[in-house]
Amino acid sequence: MLNIKRAFVILILLAMGSLLGPDPAFGIAPLLIQGKKTLYQKVVVHPGAARYANPGGQAGDAIVPFSVLYVYGRKLEGGRPWINCAGNALGEDLFWIPGDLASEWKQSLVLVFSQRVGRSPLMFFKKKEDLIKIASQPNIASTLDDLAADFEDFLEYKEVPPDSFPVVAMEPNDEEGAVPYNHFYLMPIFNYDEQFESVKLLEVGSIDPAIDDSDDGQGGQGGQGGQGGQGGRGGQGGQGEAPRDERPAQVNNAIAFVIDTTISMGPYIEECRELTRRIYDRIVDSGQAKNVALGVVAYRSSVLAKPETEYNTLVIAPLTTAMNRDEFEDALDQVEEARASTHAYAEDSLAGLNTAIDKLNWAPYHGRVIFLLTDAGPLPLEDPFNSIPATPETIYEKAKDKNIRVIPVHIKAPAGSSNHASAERAYRSLSFKAEGGELYLDIPAPNADVGAENFEWAAEDILMGMESVIFDQPPPKPAAGVPQEKLSPLRKKASELGAILGHSIRLDYLGAKNKAKAPRVVRTWIADKDMGNLDRDDPRHTRTVDVAVLLTKNQLSSLARQLNVIVVNAEKVMVEQSGDFFKNILDASAQISRDPSQFALSPKTKLGDFGLLGEFLDDLPYKSLIMNMTESDWYDMSPGEQDRFIRNIKARLHQYSEYDKDVDNWAKFDRKNDGEWLYRVPLTMLP
Repeated sequence: MLNIKRAFVILILLAMGSLLGPDPAFGIAPLLIQGKKTLYQKVVVHPGAARYANPGGQAGDAIVPFSVLYVYGRKLEGGRPWINCAGNALGEDLFWIPGDLASEWKQSLVLVFSQRVGRSPLMFFKKKEDLIKIASQPNIASTLDDLAADFEDFLEYKEVPPDSFPVVAMEPNDEEGAVPYNHFYLMPIFNYDEQFESVKLLEVGSIDPAIDDSDDGQGGQGGQGGQGGQGGRGGQGGQGEAPRDERPAQVNNAIAFVIDTTISMGPYIEECRELTRRIYDRIVDSGQAKNVALGVVAYRSSVLAKPETEYNTLVIAPLTTAMNRDEFEDALDQVEEARASTHAYAEDSLAGLNTAIDKLNWAPYHGRVIFLLTDAGPLPLEDPFNSIPATPETIYEKAKDKNIRVIPVHIKAPAGSSNHASAERAYRSLSFKAEGGELYLDIPAPNADVGAENFEWAAEDILMGMESVIFDQPPPKPAAGVPQEKLSPLRKKASELGAILGHSIRLDYLGAKNKAKAPRVVRTWIADKDMGNLDRDDPRHTRTVDVAVLLTKNQLSSLARQLNVIVVNAEKVMVEQSGDFFKNILDASAQISRDPSQFALSPKTKLGDFGLLGEFLDDLPYKSLIMNMTESDWYDMSPGEQDRFIRNIKARLHQYSEYDKDVDNWAKFDRKNDGEWLYRVPLTMLP
């Protein structure tokens, strides 16, 4: 089973049987990280490094900057450190590099730029002390604004900043657009500092393997000894061929309505029909008939529970431009409320969203939006009639992977008062995140007439906020549109939501059009929150980066197999009402281990202690219900809680299968073996 090449692998997840260690028959093994049995030492290569046959000898071919290499040996030669490396874990094609031209990488974590709306472009600083000095000042925002302006002046006039200037590089600004989410780049974490309560300071690299060779890497001057950076906003680099983004000629938008068509939704279904007609009128009047598409997906609940429900989910109209308006109108007339009630007040909204994400053709469109219209929360995970093993969090990640913004419009009628709080929590979890919050809109509906009127005005205000982007006008500013002082709180919120949404789409469009890239830097310091908000008394502390773990297809497959061992044994114990869940897991762990004697069961043994889920999980900065569960925790659960535990794992497994199918977001790097492709798995999706 060890015939898998692990080239350009960031973390090693060795799990099952013979995968627990290298076999000498296949070559020498990389050095292990101290205290680990399966995790290897790796380094990130700086620009200017070359291959050497021997330490101190003649330099050979240059190494692509920012390559990630395995470490096989170390040596001091002529007072200079040297590292024996290879691009894989099989000991093939070994060579030497100077140790001072590489950075150690002990973490398995990488960062991804967060949604750009509502925050300033992230700046990369030479030293941690520079960030600490700024964060300790009373006027952080103005200081950062001045630094950003100075840095852009240096770029514009192609000047080299003085050594005292603290900024090395900066994320593209608003005019250049946001770095596209599906543009593959890496920001490995080397170190961190938590001396501020609300902001973490992170030492990172920035690796963009998909940069065109024609780029000249203009930007700031780095520090000495690899402590600073090179390349400013862009630069040359790479490791083979990563996914490349198409450069759109204009904004093409697609808007899908996912509509709850159960009995209570009648008045709002009609309003949704009228809204789509108004949108089409404006599209035609603006001359954008070819560039904006609308679609409709309807959902109810399980037909297994109640056959008279008629359907679970149904694509009423595929994404259709105004060029085919008659066809769309005919389909829209099919959207009718159900004639019979469903088995529960909650409905299968997650299945409706999943159908819209999977079944509609989003590929031709850059701006992608789903409006979820409902008066009930999603079926809870433990409901036996759930049609898909999903949670609000996994639906959010699935939509984000396809760059789809989900906006829940939640109608709060008196009949569902007991469901309102849980529904809001769920819909906030799956909604598009921007400006430090969720783009979730709740509609007061004390009765059907008032609710329908509130929905009509809110929908109109959202549309007005988005209009300039939908119809390819100059970018709107957040909270633009109708004069705010004339709006009710609901309409003000709807107007702001539309403006934020439109601004976000515009930033992504400009980023794709201008081929915005992550900065190329070796070792720098950043803040994980927008520091400008610290002295604005802003409680949201908008995140600048999100945390992910880089996995190969083989590693993700191994993790899925491991979790399945837990699910199978848990279900077996629950169904048979006999046996011992933890004892079964212990036996499974011992059978697949090379050293079964290391396993022993005690009341304080945690699932993570069985070695089933890989050492890399031990070092991740989050608390895992699965890893930390003890035997007493399991038996303290009620049968319902145990069932929910299992279903949560199944939801993760379902999401892993979605990642496996998400071809657009796997970085291939010209590797023919798809087991070597790489995916940035959000930290929240790990077990």
